[in-house]
Amino acid sequence: MTKSYFFCGIGGSGMLPLAMILKGQGAEISGSDRARDQGRSEEKFAYLEAQGFKLFPQDGSGLKSKDQILVASAAVEDTVPDVAASLKLGCERLGRAELLSSLFNESPKSIGVAGTSGKSTVTGMIGWVLHDQGMDPTVMNGAVMKNFATSDALFASALVGKGEVFVSEVDESDGSIARYNPTVAVINNIALDHKTMDELRVLFEGFARRAEVAVLNDENDETSQLNLKLLGDGETAEHDVVSFSLDGGMSEFTASDIRPGPTQISFRAHDAEDGRQTADVTLRMPGVHNVYNALAAIAAVTRLGVKFEDACASLEKFEGIKRRFDIVGTSANNVTVIDDFGHNPDKISATLRTLHDFPGRLIVMFQPHGFGPLRKMKDEFVETFVKGLSDEDVLLMPQPVYFGGTVDRSVTSKDLTDEIAAAGKRAETQETRVDCGDRIVELVKPDDRIVVMGARDDTLSEFAADVLSRV
Repeated sequence: MTKSYFFCGIGGSGMLPLAMILKGQGAEISGSDRARDQGRSEEKFAYLEAQGFKLFPQDGSGLKSKDQILVASAAVEDTVPDVAASLKLGCERLGRAELLSSLFNESPKSIGVAGTSGKSTVTGMIGWVLHDQGMDPTVMNGAVMKNFATSDALFASALVGKGEVFVSEVDESDGSIARYNPTVAVINNIALDHKTMDELRVLFEGFARRAEVAVLNDENDETSQLNLKLLGDGETAEHDVVSFSLDGGMSEFTASDIRPGPTQISFRAHDAEDGRQTADVTLRMPGVHNVYNALAAIAAVTRLGVKFEDACASLEKFEGIKRRFDIVGTSANNVTVIDDFGHNPDKISATLRTLHDFPGRLIVMFQPHGFGPLRKMKDEFVETFVKGLSDEDVLLMPQPVYFGGTVDRSVTSKDLTDEIAAAGKRAETQETRVDCGDRIVELVKPDDRIVVMGARDDTLSEFAADVLSRV
């Protein structure tokens, strides 16, 4: 019997690719989304309907049978009409993480990609290499993978393959990383984000211990300590622990001769394990952080049988991830607009470092993705922008995007910009994103670079495109 799933919030970055995978595996998929009801992200929902997804208002009307399985996050209250309807019918309810982890764990081979930053890019890199090498993987990503995006697959955040390997981003922010039992566990870095460091250490260590192979960044303080702990622990003697770094040391996978460019980066990759192989790699995206991402991907795929030189060759064809340093375009007066997912201190720092490898003033529009994260990471955000902005750069912030959740607004965007300005940087708050767009148009000069940063809001890309049309 064909299973029928109803996704409450089907347009979300985590829900949509999971729905795509299940549909690709033959399940019947329907769903609702508050954003659709509010008239947001119309292109996305039109695309889903064109792909055969049945969409309903979020009023409970899509739940018609007890045989439907409701997929909804734990944060969705029982009073939400879709949930209320499912309870009345007696439908089974699954959380997104519960459903995804079960598909992941049932796969013959799996690669789970974790870390505070870089998950989507590393997942995309691994998925592309395995695909390019004929292994036909299934890939679950939180962002659109450009290599797989076509006119028929505009929102290619998932790939449905027939091979043995399931590749997925694994989320630590809600603790669901504890559900995954990977063949290969990749941990790019560990830094403060949604949870305390003590909580993160427990979650990431457990994830690494449950894997047959742990791939760890040996230059991140936390993952380096985890590496030492695993290597020195007799309980994990049967496990394979592999590390990567730029500075060499004891790492199995390293890089040298790094040559940054404004839209790409080149380096020489080294495999110290297999006859000390080397290969020159040019990535179609800038930033030293992407060298780390590439090394993580190489380490992971070679553990599943891909040859080192083949992995490096495939990576040169990887086109990147949408909204990860995504160049929207350049205007007639040489103003470049960049759309970026940067939303936590680590991601923002990486983007600003990459941009400052080359001259030119930055106008940064950063939209926080909630009052809760803003309050929790206020000091870290302030420090990141004070360190990462030049004296000429300008930071603009609207109030956090708010689509539900905490109503504690004790910390606002103005609290951040006031402190950043007090430290000598140019920072100001505008009440709305529209106001930020108008202010950008007032401030912009030829040769400036405009960076739109933020998460959990598909319309940021539309905002970036609109800004480009006005400058």
